[in-house]
Amino acid sequence: MDGGKGTGAQEGRGMDGDGGKRTGAQEGRGIAEDWGQGKEEERQVTAGDGAIPPPTMLEALWRDFSSMIAQEDCEMPAFIKELGKENQPETDAVGLDAVLRTLFPKSHPHHCSTAPRKEMVIKDTFNGTVTFLPLEENDEGKYQVKKCNIYQIRLTHTKDDECIRVKVGDFSKLGHGTLKSWKLDLECLIDHPRHSPARSVSVLTSSPENWVADGIVYPKTTWLGNELLSKLAKWSTEKKQSEFKSTLSLISVAKYSKVYQELKEKYKEMVKVWPEVTDPEKFVYEDVAIATYLLILWEEERAEKGLSKKQSFVDLGCGNGLLVHILSNEGYPGRGIDVRRRKIWDMYGPQTHLEECAIRPDDSYLFPNVDWLIGNHSDELTPWIPVIAARSSYSCCYFVLPCCFFDFHGKYNRRQSQKTQYREYLDFVTQVGLECGFSVEEDCLRIPSTKRVCLIGKSRTYPLMQEDRIDKQRTQYINNRQPCTGVTSDKTVGSNQCDSHNVVNCVVDQAVESECAANEKKTDGGRVWLSGFQPREKVEQVRNCAALPRDFVDVVVLTVASLLLNATQEKPWDHTLDVHLNTWNKGESLSLREVAEHLDKETLKRLKNEYGGLQTLLRNNHQVFEVLNGRVHIRDWREEKPSKRTKPEIKRRFSADAFKTRLCWFFIHHPDGCSLTSESCPYAHGTDELRQSQIMKKKKHPQ
Repeated sequence: MDGGKGTGAQEGRGMDGDGGKRTGAQEGRGIAEDWGQGKEEERQVTAGDGAIPPPTMLEALWRDFSSMIAQEDCEMPAFIKELGKENQPETDAVGLDAVLRTLFPKSHPHHCSTAPRKEMVIKDTFNGTVTFLPLEENDEGKYQVKKCNIYQIRLTHTKDDECIRVKVGDFSKLGHGTLKSWKLDLECLIDHPRHSPARSVSVLTSSPENWVADGIVYPKTTWLGNELLSKLAKWSTEKKQSEFKSTLSLISVAKYSKVYQELKEKYKEMVKVWPEVTDPEKFVYEDVAIATYLLILWEEERAEKGLSKKQSFVDLGCGNGLLVHILSNEGYPGRGIDVRRRKIWDMYGPQTHLEECAIRPDDSYLFPNVDWLIGNHSDELTPWIPVIAARSSYSCCYFVLPCCFFDFHGKYNRRQSQKTQYREYLDFVTQVGLECGFSVEEDCLRIPSTKRVCLIGKSRTYPLMQEDRIDKQRTQYINNRQPCTGVTSDKTVGSNQCDSHNVVNCVVDQAVESECAANEKKTDGGRVWLSGFQPREKVEQVRNCAALPRDFVDVVVLTVASLLLNATQEKPWDHTLDVHLNTWNKGESLSLREVAEHLDKETLKRLKNEYGGLQTLLRNNHQVFEVLNGRVHIRDWREEKPSKRTKPEIKRRFSADAFKTRLCWFFIHHPDGCSLTSESCPYAHGTDELRQSQIMKKKKHPQ
């Protein structure tokens, strides 16, 4: 299902079986993921009002559906006829909430149709059911309920004390025909004591012959039982509330879904020609999603302000430049700036403007004629972007997607253990925007990343005439983020608790303020806002053990392997040994600490200068080692399981090109040789099998 059906826009109504006075409005929610925001229409149906307004689409559908139920249509599943059968004790009315929603399916490589679908959702709160009825358009252009792909989610009390039990593929005879149902019993953990009755959640569907799975909106029925129920159980027992807003809360989800599918189709070829070492699918589709969000945001801003000209932009720390490329192709004038040029820049063409330049926070890096500044994973520039936008012009706006945690002067140091580090950092960047005079909005993007919360400043909280006063406030705030040398208690009001991270609720005296103001120096280009700011190096240092000398790495690998193998009873070398028996020496596992204790001080000192140290080196040599939960094992290739997920074409091609291009470490060094036969081992058993790397050929002979 590609993570869910898509998005929905809803029209909500409350329905009474007797036509009495009852209204209901409900926001439709997705089963497998957040449906996003939807527009609702609420109307009250009142008997005997005299002039009756024309029925809405939802009212017409409900009238036709009620007629079908009354006629006992035998093609309808039996659970449909039970809707509202058990009424609330205090009334004879059948209380049902009905929602009409439009689904915008996600694209699927094997299905061309991604046209919006409509369905009616009926919620019977008293009986604990939600029923989903797909709609189809007839020859007259009117919508009617389809008699296939109907399903219901049912919550009931159960006497079973088991916490979770799944019953999959249970076919039951119920009224007319056969229906398929799945049941999952769970103890309800939310606001219920331990002795409260357990609950059971079930999924019932149309009979197999009346279920057509399209892989987009309607999955295979086994997915409902195997995947959906476990998700429902997890969500219903979770107490944790999200720290963030719902996805795409500031823009139209319907517009986003449509534009995203168009851009994804338009730029999908970038995945095949991606020249960087990073994952092409993640970066291409993430930048497509960010571009989509900005396009919708800017379109709605133009409509709100009555503008016709498309907004201009500058992407600070643009990296691979793909976001700049997409926005430029879609007609938005702009450019990207980054400290280091990327190989992919040459592929974009002259219409994509990218500059190699180190940005420093001073007056020479202002953009007075630009509408928007973008910071997409902009690292050390992230807290500076609201400041640069505020000082560029009164009309300049900004969009930042924070990732790595940086303060104005270096790495960000957390202070509040009650929050996650990510939430605390987002609050800090939000505070920067507020101090700069912006009204800051937060939203959650739909991208394949754990850091997907964006912060937007598109309006000011002060009039233009107060710009000088607010700028002094910005300067003071930036200075207060630096190490504070001292505060005299007799000249301060409030707390005098200062540290290297922040000044908490204190007012510095005149001497300290003068000292902090000295950080703003005058140069030929104007003010330097913070002395000592260091942009990242133009040449990125490789410190993931990949640049260590090969002979050094080989010694460490042999040393660690010997430790693991010698932890078991040593076996003599025997080339005639049948390695497919359980006699191949797998060695024992040791903790990283135990391994480190057997390495000399010089080796450990050298590894300490690398990110991840010993663990990174061992994981880089994944042909030999496996590091799980802090313990090091010899990798047994017989136990490697093929991935259930189909690899992208570029990764499959890379694996094929790399086959037999490196010597098998086990064949050369392991006392029992390789655990695999020559035919099944991806590495060469001797120099006779060694192939030249196809990747190296392409580098030497570019086409």
